[in-house]
Amino acid sequence: MDFNGRNGALEITEIDPFLAELLRQIPASTNPESVPAAEGRLFSAPAGPAETELCAEWKVYVEPELRRLFQGSTETVASDLQQLGDNEKPFDNCTLRIPREHSDAWLNALNQARLALAAKYDFTEAELCDHYRSPIGSRRDLSLFQVNFYGFLQEFILREMECGDV
Repeated sequence: MDFNGRNGALEITEIDPFLAELLRQIPASTNPESVPAAEGRLFSAPAGPAETELCAEWKVYVEPELRRLFQGSTETVASDLQQLGDNEKPFDNCTLRIPREHSDAWLNALNQARLALAAKYDFTEAELCDHYRSPIGSRRDLSLFQVNFYGFLQEFILREMECGDV
């Protein structure tokens, strides 16, 4: 897999089918799926439980806007990912082009996916920091790989935004 920032876009080329499938899973991974820990992580209260008025106002005024922001970002990413669905040869590598103006949406959706997966599978700090863990032997192991892969993508997008190439 190669990354290039050019012509106002981030291009990821030579994406193998396994990683392309993980990319396709970003929109679904952003959904907390009625997992209270994931829901709580994505929509955490601004204060402790003793601050009932502040938390109630947050739930009424801020949380709906956060949900709209998260949904809009996820829709943008899902739209960009349609490029990967047109691969007529399922075992060929493919290319993804992310327009610069979609960078923030990608960072947002990748962060949502990472937070939701980490909460859903209750990953420890040690697990999240173990970048050499292998092999993938369960759905939980695959989800940990996803969290790390999505973090890698966030890092690359941020680096390209910083350089101004994207």
